[in-house]
Amino acid sequence: MASGVKPRVKVPKKASVGETITIKTLISHKMESGQRKDDDGNIIPRSIINRFTADFNGQNVVDVTLEPAISTNPYFQFEAVVPESGEFKFTWYDDDGSVYDTSKKITVG
Repeated sequence: MASGVKPRVKVPKKASVGETITIKTLISHKMESGQRKDDDGNIIPRSIINRFTADFNGQNVVDVTLEPAISTNPYFQFEAVVPESGEFKFTWYDDDGSVYDTSKKITVG
């Protein structure tokens, strides 16, 4: 994982069958636009999170394409219905080819 890039996710540990839950995600990322210069006058290469996905038990729940105007440390909050126990997988894709992911399990009963 690139220096300083850290995904954080909040998913309830338990839910009832068919319950709608709220999921919150945040990734610490500079979101460099490619238009700034460093102290030596060199252009800092563009490096932004350009896509975010969330899957539950292998099925896509959210797929978002991000544009250069997105803020530093992108935050997403969304709702999902959980029909069964399983695992959410969250993935962020960076312009530089880096991929950041994390997973959270939820128990449904």
